[in-house]
Amino acid sequence: MKKSGFTLVEIMVVIAIVATIAAIAISSMLRSRLNANETIAIASCKTIGSACQSYFSTEDTYPSSLAYLAAPASNPPYIDDELAGGEKAGYEFTYEWINPVSFTLNAAPAYSGRTGERCFYTDETGIITYKKGAPAGPDDPAVQ
Repeated sequence: MKKSGFTLVEIMVVIAIVATIAAIAISSMLRSRLNANETIAIASCKTIGSACQSYFSTEDTYPSSLAYLAAPASNPPYIDDELAGGEKAGYEFTYEWINPVSFTLNAAPAYSGRTGERCFYTDETGIITYKKGAPAGPDDPAVQ
């Protein structure tokens, strides 16, 4: 009489195949999340830059902080409170008012390699530049 069932070797082969497929799927998912965070950071830089330009057109100066864009005195807000808080989608945004006609904005991953790999920079020109692994500046390559 022959017993039916799986041998230990067959079970181990199936486990190895499932583990390999899971490793590939997890790494692809993490890469997709990283790309999504970077895309959100670029879009947020564009949003802040546009909000600064709108603010400038009515006030003849750039805002002294992101908080002024979220809660202007008499107008609807230019940006949401989350972005005004300086964080969104795993990125930290640092806004610096230089003078009434100049500002800089830097976006860096909160956890480099986990929430993003590239840092972004923009100013009153509206050009967004990036640098991998270090703060970006005006002389770095532009985002396409």
